[in-house]
Amino acid sequence: MADDSNTRGTNRTPTIDSREGSVVDRRSGLDRRDLEGTSPTNLERRRGPGRRLSDFVKSAEEGEMSKEQFMFLMAIDAFKRANGKSFPTWTDVLEVVRKLGYRKTMPSELNLGGRAEDWRERPDSPSNTTHSADTEQGDRRRAA
Repeated sequence: MADDSNTRGTNRTPTIDSREGSVVDRRSGLDRRDLEGTSPTNLERRRGPGRRLSDFVKSAEEGEMSKEQFMFLMAIDAFKRANGKSFPTWTDVLEVVRKLGYRKTMPSELNLGGRAEDWRERPDSPSNTTHSADTEQGDRRRAA
């Protein structure tokens, strides 16, 4: 029996899985970065020829934060200190964002491939976070 270890797999034609998020075998010689997705999510941060950083990202990476970025950073830091968490969960981050006053009032600019339904809310809607319900009810009582 001949040893075919050097020729094993060389006649294979690499196949590309059309499912989103599929894995490309690096041994096939294809570079996943060269494969253009048919539905970009608007979250790509890789740069290439002709793709420059936005001023928003560039200034933050250089250490010059906007008021919005600095306030978010301070709010996350305060949350971590108050709750004794070094690594907040995504739910914790969303809670901080909502307590900062952010609400979903505009249509999404992201393409999530139909995996999540887009929605909107009123700008004055409550944050509906676990700990803010008591505070908001108290604020309403004091205002009345």
